[in-house]
Amino acid sequence: MTTTITYDQLADIAGTDLGYTEYRTVTQEQVNLFADATDDHQWIHVDPERAKNGPFGAPIAHGFLTLSLAVPFWTELIEVKGVSTKVNYGLDKVRFPAPVTVGSRVRMQATIAEVVEVSGGYQLTVDQTIEIEGMAKPAVVARGLYRFYA
Repeated sequence: MTTTITYDQLADIAGTDLGYTEYRTVTQEQVNLFADATDDHQWIHVDPERAKNGPFGAPIAHGFLTLSLAVPFWTELIEVKGVSTKVNYGLDKVRFPAPVTVGSRVRMQATIAEVVEVSGGYQLTVDQTIEIEGMAKPAVVARGLYRFYA
């Protein structure tokens, strides 16, 4: 469910739990395209036959591919009306506790940890966890920094 607020409400949303996104399935096609884009063609990602006998029993998504899903997930969780520009400002404390095997479904949970005023706008610090359906450990734990300008 998307939380919809106005720019003027940003200052007051620290501590807000935005809940969960819908699940997305990670496909081999996504992994292959990411490998091409990043020039990371390690066999654990792009060779399904060899990966069956590897340490994870299947090909796995690149950690940074899974992390990049935070962008579309973020847009599922919050919509801020009355802004001219939204910027993905950066990340803090990124960890990849568990691999995402191809065919797994992942989703993100996010909580607004902090809101600070910056020149011309607000910066939100967001605790984000990308979970793997049916797994105890998450795929990604990160603190995202997002800026919104009027």
